[in-house]
Amino acid sequence: MDPNTSGMLSNPGQWKRPDEILRLQRLKQKQKALQARIQRPSLGSGGTTVASAGSVPGGDPFAGNQKRKNPFSKNEDNGAKKLKQVNEPDLGGDESIFELLSKTTAKEVPNIEAPLAKPLETRFRIDQQQQLFVDPTAAPVVQEPVQIPCKHLPIHWSIKSRLRLVCKTAIPGNNLRTNQEASGLTSFVRCINLKDSSAGLDISPGARFYQSTLYWQHPHLPWLTLFPRNSKNNHAAVVLGEPERAVLAKEWAVSFRNLFQLVRARQCPYFYVCANSFTVLFRAAGTGGRVETHALLTPTSRGMRAALKQEDIEFTMPMKKTAQVQDAGGGKQDLNRSGESGISVNNGSFSNSSEEQSTNTQLCDEDAGSEDDDDMEEEKWLESLGVEAEEIKKINYNQAKKVQHRECDDDYSDQSTVLIEGVECQAFFNFLLNAKSTTTKVGRLAGVPPTLLAPVSFVGATLRTLTTRSSKIRMEGQDYHSTELQGVILPHVMPYLCGLLTEMKDNFSATMVSVQNTAAFCKVSQKLIDDADKENEATASGDQVLWKENLSDSGLSELILETMCRASKDSVHDMERMVYSKEAGGYTWS
Repeated sequence: MDPNTSGMLSNPGQWKRPDEILRLQRLKQKQKALQARIQRPSLGSGGTTVASAGSVPGGDPFAGNQKRKNPFSKNEDNGAKKLKQVNEPDLGGDESIFELLSKTTAKEVPNIEAPLAKPLETRFRIDQQQQLFVDPTAAPVVQEPVQIPCKHLPIHWSIKSRLRLVCKTAIPGNNLRTNQEASGLTSFVRCINLKDSSAGLDISPGARFYQSTLYWQHPHLPWLTLFPRNSKNNHAAVVLGEPERAVLAKEWAVSFRNLFQLVRARQCPYFYVCANSFTVLFRAAGTGGRVETHALLTPTSRGMRAALKQEDIEFTMPMKKTAQVQDAGGGKQDLNRSGESGISVNNGSFSNSSEEQSTNTQLCDEDAGSEDDDDMEEEKWLESLGVEAEEIKKINYNQAKKVQHRECDDDYSDQSTVLIEGVECQAFFNFLLNAKSTTTKVGRLAGVPPTLLAPVSFVGATLRTLTTRSSKIRMEGQDYHSTELQGVILPHVMPYLCGLLTEMKDNFSATMVSVQNTAAFCKVSQKLIDDADKENEATASGDQVLWKENLSDSGLSELILETMCRASKDSVHDMERMVYSKEAGGYTWS
């Protein structure tokens, strides 16, 4: 018997199973295929081929006691090592796979110093002739203009939901004494100015501060949040029946009528009507630089403006861009003047002119150009060209669709805000009083009339107060006192509090959050003042004194009335943060 065979029979541990034999054969085939693809024979100094480290001559895995060489072991041949160090590395065998993955060709890289970033001061260089040279590779530096402090605080005509006052010393907002709270309540209800009061009331800063946290509201349903109208707290609202809805509508009509009469008589400077889909600001004559009683409605839609037109209510849209069309003489005619065309299509002013339909057809799409013929002349002209009636109808339909798209382009935006003045304001009041769309019939506030908010008392009003919270905060290593007001913060509250704090504090800041549905009132008021004529601006100071005297019986202080009646460019501003510094000399805002 063969000695190798007898050795294997005597040592069963060297036996191999068939699956192991097949696995070794497949491994060997893969190894040979890999060597055939990537093997590059290395030549020694004499030109002879060096055997690869993975090749094992006569390495039969079925040999008797011969141990199979580990393919992952290092080659012990020193001569081969030296040749590999001089020449390219051997790529044969299994170990070459790991060498390709792990080894990288090291190349000497020259030591190049990275260019340092240029300082900001060296990006702009001035030569000997004082000429400014700008580095084209440098980033542009935008310098914000330094705001000059203003002695007068601008008014913000939007309703704010949160106001935070921060200063170094405490503000008397919480923990008021009994006489302070009573005096503040009495002065607010009776419209008494505690600063100049001689009625024996408490004139401390705490009483005056509490006076600024009160306002009037109708209706008031404790289980509902009526401002803002889209509050999520109304998910568990009680469904109102028809008798309750009728009573609420009747009481609301009485309160609305009384409040509008107070504005017309200048006994109330302003009030708000807050519905589900729109908000109206009524202002007395003299406020915002307007000489007549007026109302601002936002946002509006094409359907609402069509309803106002149907009731013959003239209005304008101050925020909408004015369009100009080219007349027959080649010049540009401004359609913003309602006296010429009878209707301001682009600013929304409607009147009972017989040329209303023709003016609508004059405006076409900007790409198509302007046309001067009216509808009848266009149809006759198309008929003379042999155009069929169906094609003419299709052309008219496409043109009407373009006009409708242009009119609906700014719906429910700030540009859709409507201004109604003078006698038209009375017609608009009757429209709101009788319109069924002011009170929604579905939803969480079904059957609840719009919310009325005012700074003075009126029939059916409920006295409400703001939520006040004081705390200590730390900013930049210093301790500050913070007082936060939450609720319905009307426009007169900010000037009143700033006037109070300027008497007690040298420095303070205020941060406010406006209700989004009322933010357009401030922008429109600012736009109306900017568009005022120069003659009105020249007599603005005299008119301001007259308007303030006419509103002297409205119950607000002279400081607040002066702020409301001011018609200068800095009298109205949309701001989110305000800072007062006595040393700087006034207010700055952003």
